[in-house]
Amino acid sequence: MRTAIVTDSTSDIPADLLGEYGIFQIPVDLTLEGQIYQDGFDLSRDDFYNRLPELKILPTTAAPSPGRFQELYASIFRKGFHQIVSLHASSKLSGIYNSARLAATEFSEPITVLDSKQLSMGLGFQVLKAAELAKKGESSEMIISDCKSVLSRVRVFAMLDTFTFIQRSGRVSWAKARLGSLLQIKPILELQDGSVLNRGAVRTRVRGIQHLRDILAGLGEIEQLAVLHTNAYQDGRQFIMQNTPKEIPPPLLVNVTTIIGTHVGPNGLGFAAVVK
Repeated sequence: MRTAIVTDSTSDIPADLLGEYGIFQIPVDLTLEGQIYQDGFDLSRDDFYNRLPELKILPTTAAPSPGRFQELYASIFRKGFHQIVSLHASSKLSGIYNSARLAATEFSEPITVLDSKQLSMGLGFQVLKAAELAKKGESSEMIISDCKSVLSRVRVFAMLDTFTFIQRSGRVSWAKARLGSLLQIKPILELQDGSVLNRGAVRTRVRGIQHLRDILAGLGEIEQLAVLHTNAYQDGRQFIMQNTPKEIPPPLLVNVTTIIGTHVGPNGLGFAAVVK
């Protein structure tokens, strides 16, 4: 049976890998200064992050509607696929999973919708594993099992350059967010089980990057690595050069989707690592 793999644009999978594995991706909507953009199609990430600090009103994001998912799923079945595995952003942070789940109930064909409990390449590595197995013709049961294995082993950490954007977004209500913004503290975050967790803070960017290096080194043997940033290319490239084990595939360098960047702000740096 031919299995199609579907994800959303918060997965941050580079376009060349989407094409190589035949992954179907649905864009998330971003409203910026009254205009609606489709993430990854209508607005470049560089332009977005350059504009973000000057915006008086923070952009808002919206999950694709169930109707858009139905249109995508229907088009996939018309292409001759027999089943779909659809993997999406954490249901604790986005309505994307619920939209996909509602859309799937309208089909008699088998559609499995999975909550990745992750974002960015924490989701992306699960999707790539699913696509790799689908390309080999493996069963949906094996695909789901291996995705769950990746989920259990993926770790995502990030350093924000400022508390300002995550505070304004209202998605994370830490009591010290406002104080941290005033003191220019750099928070260290972990995305775990679908939630954003506070893993400490540092006073300088240099210390924050070193803290990320220490966290990565403490994870043990790594199978895959992606370095994530929000328009911090130079720091991302340097992080790769100084922290990549020789035995793993070349790490991905990903300028994070605008949907996540709205809440993170520019100059963030982090990584997604799959532990062996």
